[in-house]
Amino acid sequence: MWKRWRIRIMLFLAVLGPGFITANVDNDSGGILTYSQAGAQYGYTLLWTMIPITLALIVVQEMCARMGVVTGKGLSDLIREEFGLRVTAVMMLLLVIVNYTNVVTEFIGIAGSLHLFHISRFISVPLCAILVWFLAVRGDYKQVEKIFLVASVVYIAYIFAGVLSQPNWRDALTATVQMPPRSAWTSDYIYMAIGVVGTTIAPWMQFYLQASIVEKGIRIKDYAASRLDVIVGSFFTDIVAWFIVVACAATLYVHGMGAIQVPADAADAMRPLAGRYAFLLFAFGLFNASLFAASILPLSTAYTVCEGLGLESGIDRTFKEAPFFYWLYTLLIAGGAITVLVLKDTQLVSMAIFSQVLNGVLLPIVIVLMLILINRKDLMGEHVNSRAFNIIAWATSVIVIGLNAALVFAHH
Repeated sequence: MWKRWRIRIMLFLAVLGPGFITANVDNDSGGILTYSQAGAQYGYTLLWTMIPITLALIVVQEMCARMGVVTGKGLSDLIREEFGLRVTAVMMLLLVIVNYTNVVTEFIGIAGSLHLFHISRFISVPLCAILVWFLAVRGDYKQVEKIFLVASVVYIAYIFAGVLSQPNWRDALTATVQMPPRSAWTSDYIYMAIGVVGTTIAPWMQFYLQASIVEKGIRIKDYAASRLDVIVGSFFTDIVAWFIVVACAATLYVHGMGAIQVPADAADAMRPLAGRYAFLLFAFGLFNASLFAASILPLSTAYTVCEGLGLESGIDRTFKEAPFFYWLYTLLIAGGAITVLVLKDTQLVSMAIFSQVLNGVLLPIVIVLMLILINRKDLMGEHVNSRAFNIIAWATSVIVIGLNAALVFAHH
């Protein structure tokens, strides 16, 4: 019995990585800003969104992982083969634009978190940009994945920050399983709910997850462990998100501090309220999340575009073997860093929120293309979607389209 369990655990650890890393990068600078804002402005009343979001995240990510394992191809590869080069080119262009704004948001997080320790963004941003670039260009997949897994585990800092902020556990748990009264549903509240949903399932995640599963060479016989990797990652990332909301609700909301301007404000405001340790953990968590996502997002974009256009890609290749891959990666990092140095402080927040809005606009298109692909018998064989998965995935895309429409009207 123990031997069988030991084999299972070893197999899970062997494929651990893509699902866990992808889900965790989602708690990036933009995500932390959104969750912090939700807690600071509305206390515990948005915690109910966490359960349906987690379910949707698991379904969407599992579909990607399954397609990667069964076909041995990345998502943009499949889109090119099934929908032609024109659809792929438009999709790639949209993804580059959306991901570029996301990369800018990560550098905003780096600048803000280190500013709390009195380091100017004119020092922190260029230094971190060089570090991020060096990591992928000089590392191989196994080394880079190990670094990313360690970075994922550091998110536990937010769980500690949540506990140290001494929330009302009973109120927090009740709010998680109970929707708020009708009086809470103001237009601002709905707008915030949209932000929380939109920041949790980002389009780039699907492309990155499938590409890294293919690069890792996971086969159908190992798929059960890979699916577990996706599920564990989705639960872990949303537990962290729950604690970020709780930490800000227990400190900023309770003391009437209201909205925050940048994620670093949440850490700064916690210092007198929850003590030095909560402040340090929150600030350190923000720096880790931003640096981590600043590495993965440009990498994900370079993978996706090269795959879609049929060009060589992958960090196991040299600069000579995959020049377009590395140049696109370099341009995204350099562009993101320079934009943050050029923008005024007041423009940084609107840029961060804008990037989350763009994520939400692109997501339904990606989900619909995935659903068409995964239900193709000639492509997936017996591994097509079950009825339950189709219902949840279609419902997710319909809800996100509805939320986008609401978002557009809320902005006007």
